[in-house]
Amino acid sequence: MSMPHRLTVVLSATLTILLGALGQSASAAPTAPLADAFAGAATAYDVPRDLLVALAYAETHLDGHGGQPSASGGYGVMHLVSNPTTHTLERAAKITGEPVTALRKDDAANIRGGAAVLRSYADELGLDAAARKDAGRWYEAVARYGNASTAEVARLYADTVYDFLGRGVEAAVRSGEVVTVRPQAVQADLGAYARTLNLNAQAAGPDYPSASWVAANSGNYTASSRPSSYAIDRVVIHVTQGSYAGTISWFQNPSAQVSAHYVVRSSDGAVTQMVREKDVAWHAGNWSYNTRSVGIEHEGFVSDASWFTDAMYRASAALTRTICDRYGIPKDRTHIIGHSQVPGATHTDPGSYWNWTTYMRYVTGGSVPPPAKYWVDTHSAAPGYSSPGGTRTGTLNKGTNYVYCRTWGPNVQVGSDYNHWWLKTDLDSGSPWQNQWVSAYYLARWGNDVAKDNSGNDIRNC
Repeated sequence: MSMPHRLTVVLSATLTILLGALGQSASAAPTAPLADAFAGAATAYDVPRDLLVALAYAETHLDGHGGQPSASGGYGVMHLVSNPTTHTLERAAKITGEPVTALRKDDAANIRGGAAVLRSYADELGLDAAARKDAGRWYEAVARYGNASTAEVARLYADTVYDFLGRGVEAAVRSGEVVTVRPQAVQADLGAYARTLNLNAQAAGPDYPSASWVAANSGNYTASSRPSSYAIDRVVIHVTQGSYAGTISWFQNPSAQVSAHYVVRSSDGAVTQMVREKDVAWHAGNWSYNTRSVGIEHEGFVSDASWFTDAMYRASAALTRTICDRYGIPKDRTHIIGHSQVPGATHTDPGSYWNWTTYMRYVTGGSVPPPAKYWVDTHSAAPGYSSPGGTRTGTLNKGTNYVYCRTWGPNVQVGSDYNHWWLKTDLDSGSPWQNQWVSAYYLARWGNDVAKDNSGNDIRNC
């Protein structure tokens, strides 16, 4: 196999250096600035470290998004909010003395700010030093941190955080650092929320019984009588730029001036309906497309592939399939579109990490099963690992090879070429050699953060 033209002699030399560095990764002491920031903030404000990480993971998957705000005006790893009704960003600045600019963009400052705000809520609830050592006693403070519009959504938010705390977290961030929380049994003290409706057990949605029903604020959509008033012939796919509970809360906020018919959760594919399909949700940024479409929001951020789980794809596709069946909408990419495809759109969602091949296969009933193996060309010998970026185990030789699936993990970069995807495969040499991992950086013909086979098909997620 010939080397791609972009690989110069200089790059080949750089690759040699990279391989040596990767081979030493098991013995070198890795830097862990994000983990250190969580530990330092937890100590400074006497907040359980693992709870702080689980909360941040529920909000942002530990991605600060370069200081850019979420859809509801939240900043940084801890999603400190500044919008017309919520001002936790300013509250953090007042408590910590950090400037707002630092709290928006600097991960360590943002984490300290989040810890400070969470601790302030615990103080207002009367948690003493002994109570603060028990992560379960923080439930009401966590519920308040979510800035929810109702007690029901606040409970949904806190339940999500405690679910991650119980299941554990292993988050690979853009720098390549991996932040972990071990799975643990925590007895959450729901306090006043024990009498609050659990939205996960809420009444079925009026149009889709598999969904829970939480009504959006009436000022965020237009009442109508579709399809008699307007024909419905499109489904528009969105990404929330925020969390599941946060998006539900935002659509209930009258200042949002935005809504969607449905919201889908990343972790398990749970669906909440917020606007009746007969009504016009304000989601497309184009009145004509609002009137003719059903809008589905998906928890996550367009710049972070880790949100787009198989559970989310399957749940959303099942929803889209029933919508198409109800209104006679063809199940194709002309009628099932991304927000970015709406005429005049200024949004980019669902973005380049959304796997349309997988999604449409599920929408149409999965009649084309994914292959057991994907054949790929590698431009040079690729080091193999026991886990993405973990212990070195062997080598996948240059040439045509097969891989089983992909997962998002630590970045591998040389110059301007990089890739966060890791591929499960069987190595040519090493111990063990089966079911090991190599970086998709070594694929020959694709660009940054792309993991396709030789035929151009997206490799399925593991």
